[in-house]
Parts: sequence; C-alpha cells; structure tokens
Amino acid sequence: MAKLPLLFEKRSCFPNKKRTFCTFASMKTELIVVGKTTDSKLEALISDYMERIKHYIPFDITVLPELKGTKGLTFEQQKEREADLLLKSFRSGDCVVLLDEGGKEFRSIDFSKYIQYKLASPVRRLLFVIGGPYGFSESVYKAATEKLSLSKMTFSHQMIRLLFVEQVYRSMTILKGEPYHHE
Repeated sequence: MAKLPLLFEKRSCFPNKKRTFCTFASMKTELIVVGKTTDSKLEALISDYMERIKHYIPFDITVLPELKGTKGLTFEQQKEREADLLLKSFRSGDCVVLLDEGGKEFRSIDFSKYIQYKLASPVRRLLFVIGGPYGFSESVYKAATEKLSLSKMTFSHQMIRLLFVEQVYRSMTILKGEPYHHE
C-alpha cells in the first residue's frame, strides 16, 4: 500500500466531551484583508483574539495594501484593482472563503462544525477574505470556493475583522469543549 502524503500523517486532535476533532498540522488558516486596521482599539482586540486562536490552530492575518489615488476611479475600477492584489495571494488548491453579505449564515455552534469540517479537509490553506469597502469584483467571486456572511447587517470592513476572529476563537473553544460559549 502506498504511503499517504505528509498532509495526512501529521495531525492534531482535540478530544472534548462529545467528540474528537482533528486538524492537519500542515493546514494554515488565514484571514486576508484589504487595508490596515486604523482604529487602535479594534487592532488591540483583534491581536488579542489572534493570540488566543494560535493556541489551537496556525492562524494569521495578511494585510494587503490599501489602494492609493482612487479619487478618479469608479467603485468597479477600485474593486478590479483590489482583485489584482487578492488573486495574487491565492494559490492553487486553496479553499477561498469570501466574507460577503450574500454568503451563507451560521449560528456559532454550526460555524464551529463548519470550521471543524474545513480543518479536516486535505487542503493546504484555508483562506477567509474580507474585501475593501465596495466588496469584491466578479473575478474574485469566480476564484472563491464559497461565500460566508456574518450577519445580514452591514458593518465596516474593519469591524468585521474583529467579529470574525472572535467567532473563530469561539469555534475553537466549542470544539475543545471549553466554557467560553454558553448555550
């Protein structure tokens, strides 16, 4: 029998009261955002949750530079220029999940199951993407694996970063059976 690739050999398993959940050690989970977080209070909270998440899984935030000289550009032109940056950060085989108002919504418990399923899949990188203030271009939608929505409400793209990392942390504690989430 052929030896399984390294991807399937090294994994971390977390038993909890109801089940054991495993992640493949070579999978990287990443949040890709356009433009830096300018509010220092939001940035501090995001950093706090990032450190908490890293106790469970490899997780990073990649900040793509905000566009310069956009006054003469339409919203569509801005989305296309952001798309160029985003598409360069995607690799073949990535699972690309756009955080988009038209995406699927989950309750926190269901999102933890979604994360568990994704982390157990044999992909190298699980990418969650928050676009700029005008959303994504059609080329980014075509490159994505799926779309996810955190709410039917509209939030600033900087605030969504905090909400998302908190939900990832919450998911990890649910999967580990820790008391952070109350239901």
